[in-house]
Amino acid sequence: MRLQGIIGSVIMAVGGMCPLMRIPIIGNWNYFDIDQRLAIAFYVLVLIGLIGAFANKAGLIKLAGWGGVALVLITLAGIYFKAHDSFSFLHFTKLINFGAGMVKYKWGWYVITAGAFILITVRKPKVIVVSEVAEVK
Repeated sequence: MRLQGIIGSVIMAVGGMCPLMRIPIIGNWNYFDIDQRLAIAFYVLVLIGLIGAFANKAGLIKLAGWGGVALVLITLAGIYFKAHDSFSFLHFTKLINFGAGMVKYKWGWYVITAGAFILITVRKPKVIVVSEVAEVK
């Protein structure tokens, strides 16, 4: 459980630094370029996952994983709506969709979700109860 939590948290942290979206002329953006408040919330979740891994708390690790998935979904929806809102000054739907279509999602989202799913699949260790063994003569 401890190793799985550490690996999942590290993969999520690395995914936050990977390119998450590509904007023409500007270039690739990671979580800090998209929104600093979301990036701080994301790395707080990564830190919660690491704390849960070192404290052997499966519930805390799963919370960090589910929180990461929720934050990714919120961020993807925010990017989609922001891209469409940025081109809303155009009065033609095809031009709005063309302008918003220039914003491309990159491979960093896959890395983040892979780390989050590793955190979600953490299980509590099984406790084996050892009873007294009768002595054989």
